[in-house]
Amino acid sequence: MIDRGQPLNSPPLQGRGRGWGLSVRQLATMRQRASAMRLEPTEPEKRLWRVLSGAKLGGHKFRRQAVIGANIADFLCPQKALVVEIDGDTHADGSDAMRARRLVDLGYQVVRFTNHDVMTNLEGVCERLLAVLNAAPDRWHSPHPNPSPEGEGLNEDEVT
Repeated sequence: MIDRGQPLNSPPLQGRGRGWGLSVRQLATMRQRASAMRLEPTEPEKRLWRVLSGAKLGGHKFRRQAVIGANIADFLCPQKALVVEIDGDTHADGSDAMRARRLVDLGYQVVRFTNHDVMTNLEGVCERLLAVLNAAPDRWHSPHPNPSPEGEGLNEDEVT
C-alpha cells in the first residue's frame, strides 16, 4: 500500500519532513508527541526556554521539542546542529548514551545539563552553552539552504 500522506517530491527541511527512514505516520506521531510535550514543559525546560527563545542567547535561534529522526530533542539550534538535553529523574544513562550516539550519527552535537544545574545555576548553564555554540561551526552559510520560493522576502532591488 502506498502512503499518500505527503508528496514524494517534498524536500527535507533542516531535518524536518521526509528523509529520516520513518513513515509519514511515524513522523506524524512524533510531531504530535513533541507538540504535547511543548504544552507541558518541566520547570527546568521553562526556565531555559526563557533564555533561549527569541534568539536571546548570543543571537542563536532554538526550537523546543524538535523532532530529529525517531528522537525528540528538548532544544535544537538548527544553525549549529546542536541539541540541548535537560536530564531529569526519569533519564537513564544507557538509553541517553544510545540516543546521543544516534543524534551524533545524524550530524548533531549533544550537550546535556541536569535539572538541578538549570534550577540552581542557570547563568553557568548559559555560559557553557554559549561557549559551545560559539565554538560549533555553522551548518550553512547565508543564504539559507531552503530559500523562500520565487524570491519571496527579497527587496525589490535585489530581484533580478
